[in-house]
Amino acid sequence: MITNFNDLFAELKAKGICKRMVAAWGVDSHTIEAASLASDMGFVKVTLVGDPAMIKEVCDNAGIDIAKSTIVEETDELKAVAKAVQMVHDGEGDVLMKGLCSTDKFLRAILNKECGLLPPKGLLSHVGVIENPNYHKLMFITDMAVIPAPDFRQKVKLAGFVTGVARSFGIAMPKIAFIAASEQMLDSMPACIEGAMLAKMCDRGQIKAIGDGPLALDVAIDEEAVQIKKLKSPVAGDADCLLFPNIESANVFWKTNSKLAKGVRQAGFLVGTKVPCILASRADSVDVKLNSIASAVISVK
Repeated sequence: MITNFNDLFAELKAKGICKRMVAAWGVDSHTIEAASLASDMGFVKVTLVGDPAMIKEVCDNAGIDIAKSTIVEETDELKAVAKAVQMVHDGEGDVLMKGLCSTDKFLRAILNKECGLLPPKGLLSHVGVIENPNYHKLMFITDMAVIPAPDFRQKVKLAGFVTGVARSFGIAMPKIAFIAASEQMLDSMPACIEGAMLAKMCDRGQIKAIGDGPLALDVAIDEEAVQIKKLKSPVAGDADCLLFPNIESANVFWKTNSKLAKGVRQAGFLVGTKVPCILASRADSVDVKLNSIASAVISVK
């Protein structure tokens, strides 16, 4: 069972999984270093779309063999992003990665109706993966980056996305917690009502997961809280997936983990697209980007 990112790396190696990754405006040190490490570990073949002079400078400074990657020359940032997306759209890549380009340019290219990567009437979302030493396994969370206030139908799709990622990590029947401010059924809180409806959909097989909700965050991930509150639940204290009611709560949880908990490792990528698309911040560490590459690779269908 994959319970941390080192397990994930080992699983990719054991299964001989290797995918083609295209980095859009992949000219910065963190993107190139993470891609180089992933290439060394054997789970990606890398194409960097961008300015060859900038790429060479980064490789020279970091002692990276530039020959490990295929370089597609494009000195204009916007055109480089469009070219990278076009390559993946045309079947020349299995994973897309954001480099030094801005998020709006990256998303605009992905959402292009003619040569983008979102299927017709599709839903773009984001899944984060968190390895926290205070929890006994990985946590898969959504959505802290794309959809501000998902409606009920969108939450059904988000549940499918996040449990689908968990299944790609080898969890046959993921446990998903529908997070609210309380585990009590309070009609004054829409998240409680929708959490209960989503949980019932899991019971009926409409969402292929073991689900419960509403669940407050403490009982979703802390067995001691479950015992104190005498809560009976197949998910509480052992959730694999956390579906948050809105972007604020999910984003705060993500950043609290990264900034206030020592030893946390993270990954994240876009879902709902034709291929996994790594939407890492330009400020994210090499480790976050490497973890994100590995998570995206194992999620390729």
